[in-house]
Amino acid sequence: MKPTSRNLVLFLALIVFSLNFQKVLPDKGKVVYKTDNLVIVQLSKNVYQHISFLNTDSFGRVECNGMIAKDGNETIIFDTPTDDKSSEELIAWVKNSLHETINAVVATHFHEDCVGGLKEFDKNNIPSYSNNKTIEFAREKGFNIPAHGFDNELTLNVGNQKVYAKFFGEGHTKDNIVGYYPKENAMFGGCLIKEVDATKGYLGDANVEAWPVTVEKVKKSYPNVKIIIPGHGEIGGKELLDYTIKLFKNN
Repeated sequence: MKPTSRNLVLFLALIVFSLNFQKVLPDKGKVVYKTDNLVIVQLSKNVYQHISFLNTDSFGRVECNGMIAKDGNETIIFDTPTDDKSSEELIAWVKNSLHETINAVVATHFHEDCVGGLKEFDKNNIPSYSNNKTIEFAREKGFNIPAHGFDNELTLNVGNQKVYAKFFGEGHTKDNIVGYYPKENAMFGGCLIKEVDATKGYLGDANVEAWPVTVEKVKKSYPNVKIIIPGHGEIGGKELLDYTIKLFKNN
């Protein structure tokens, strides 16, 4: 069939759309470590996703995400793996494979998928931080308790860069925070942020009405974000924020 100018325009438009679409979606990363207990995925030069596993009654064996942000020979970790064994593996991998120091671990809320391996970090003299509400709730529930608390925002040094942890409001829990690494425009959303097509999940400690409002604040605060790691499931970009807002806006 003889190509027409209209077909040519449509073809070129499709190419441009495809290229732009590829730019929007972050690379799913490269697996650099994998055992039955722990998976580590490199997402960019200085950002890694760690994945551990939690056995639950309601949802079965659940993959639980965390983030490693690095610069120079230093790292910050968001959320511990789910238990001491997988946390031991993560700490050993950072020390032996990256040859870097772990400056701190930051828990994004009080549930076991965030603080389950905290004792292993304590054992290795790695400072732990969280929202003061996280410390309060963890103590009430008998979970592992982070050593240092903050109210609204925490700034930590990693190499020559800054990493931020901030409370924007209630959602998955009353204490949930997000982590942000400006150098890589990378966010660890924790369980406040859902992967695309996720269900609402566990709502036992949630504020469903506040949830979309909180995520709107997150979206407004980080307009340049490129990589977003949710608490569970596939990473993505800004579409994770939009999906989470939509999921809870009309509940």
